[in-house]
Amino acid sequence: MRRVRRSGSEHDIFLRVTAIFHSKRTLYLASASPRRIAFLRALGLPVQVLIPPAHCEPLPRPGEKPEEFAPRAALSKARGVLPLLAEGPQAPRPLLIAADTVVVSQDRILGKPADPEEALAMLRDLAGTWHSVITGCALLAPGQADEPDLVPAPAQSFAQPAPHQAHIFAVHSRVRMWDCPEDILRVYAQSREPLDKAGAYAVQGAGAFLIRSLEGSWSNVVGLPLAELMQALLAIDAVGPVPDIPVLQ
Repeated sequence: MRRVRRSGSEHDIFLRVTAIFHSKRTLYLASASPRRIAFLRALGLPVQVLIPPAHCEPLPRPGEKPEEFAPRAALSKARGVLPLLAEGPQAPRPLLIAADTVVVSQDRILGKPADPEEALAMLRDLAGTWHSVITGCALLAPGQADEPDLVPAPAQSFAQPAPHQAHIFAVHSRVRMWDCPEDILRVYAQSREPLDKAGAYAVQGAGAFLIRSLEGSWSNVVGLPLAELMQALLAIDAVGPVPDIPVLQ
């Protein structure tokens, strides 16, 4: 089973100080994204990471809307790691968390740029305009993988799941970039930060200088809508609050 190891002792100390939730189920994250991993572990959730195989990354279907594609892609990732989960030791009450984030400009889904020139082209298109960021999420137990009625809730219309049911939803944010001069965009594109980011920028990194305004969830733009995700995990009794948080000295 392919896993991502936890980081070192400094990160462990950070988690002990900031833990807010504890897990009531064995949580697996179907993603290698360091940002998603850090978000969940910073809240105190000791997620185990399973890396989805490359063939689980679907392409949009003809005519498929981005708010439909993102949760379908998340569900595909969750289903894709089920064989990896079966290979490992049996864990009590396993729950898979998967997410897929897309950047949408004028109804066109922007993926991760292959090189700095493609990153520059994306940034040039986004500069001075509004665009959308949609993250699809899937919460899935192994026995729910083949349920025929796994239909995502509409973007911007999050609904709490019932206990013991799979849940798929999408969260939508809007981002506006200022009309940054192209010579500056070129320098940022050459920094290589954009190369593993959908839409060619990192709102949580140096790319924050590009953002003039943001409507909706900031963590959703980073790659994981924490408010909606934690609401869902609480609703299915997968997590709970830590009883006592140590007082900082």
